[in-house]
Amino acid sequence: MTANPIDRRRLIGMGLAAMALAVPGAAGAGSPPFASRRISVVTRGAGPDVILIPGLDSSRSIWAGTVAAVPGYRYHLVQLAGFGGTAPEDNGTGPVIAPVVDEIARYIRAAGLRSSAIVGHSMGGSMAMMLAARHPALAGRIMVVDMLPAPAGLFGAAPASLGPLAGRLRDTLTGTAEGQRMMDSLMRLFGDGPAVAAAERSDRAVTANALHDLATIDLTGALPRIAAPITVVYANAESQPLIDRTYRSAYAGARGATLIAIPQSGHMVMFDQPARFQAALRTFLKGGN
Repeated sequence: MTANPIDRRRLIGMGLAAMALAVPGAAGAGSPPFASRRISVVTRGAGPDVILIPGLDSSRSIWAGTVAAVPGYRYHLVQLAGFGGTAPEDNGTGPVIAPVVDEIARYIRAAGLRSSAIVGHSMGGSMAMMLAARHPALAGRIMVVDMLPAPAGLFGAAPASLGPLAGRLRDTLTGTAEGQRMMDSLMRLFGDGPAVAAAERSDRAVTANALHDLATIDLTGALPRIAAPITVVYANAESQPLIDRTYRSAYAGARGATLIAIPQSGHMVMFDQPARFQAALRTFLKGGN
């Protein structure tokens, strides 16, 4: 199938991002020693600390273009085990999101970070919110990119209704040849290029477990407990009022959350509208909402 212009920009951006972080030495000698069977972290740049968390099936390379365009910070780029061709390790069985959040919190403490800015795309946004709710002292401010507190809402459903279906889907994707073909077909819907290649290299069990987590978690009740300022950047490709209302309603319980709609963008906001996303990120990192 032929990708639309937004898809092509997204795929090209992913290719450039992957090459940027593949350069030898890109991790930097300043990465603090940290061992985990769920995540790895590399650092780039110097300045105030910013933690970047990718979404489902993505590698840390999705942030390379953003890091290059917004200098002046020390970025901590998180990689989830099992995504983008990495070994699944402990993410290969059982829940993924909550244990990974706890590992990110452990990393923050081990690195001696204080009130860092945390930016998460998609599933990474869910992790940012969960971290700020569970470990409030570790999050200075959070940015959620294109994600609702209850991810099932993206599909017009509630976690309670998707839960049983999510369990069956997880078992199908991980336990049958038909499920593997289904996953391959889903990946091809995004077009051709490095974005699909990265997703296809992700471990099926980790992907299925993470999808199950996303279908069943609901952080709406945790929003009032998050003391850190929240900025929500979301795609609204055709400037539809319904999407704006959905996000306003979903984040009504947050303490003064700032919502920023990005028009003419798909889910990969940082690739589809890089200038707008980077402008929002700069404002966020400077302390504005």
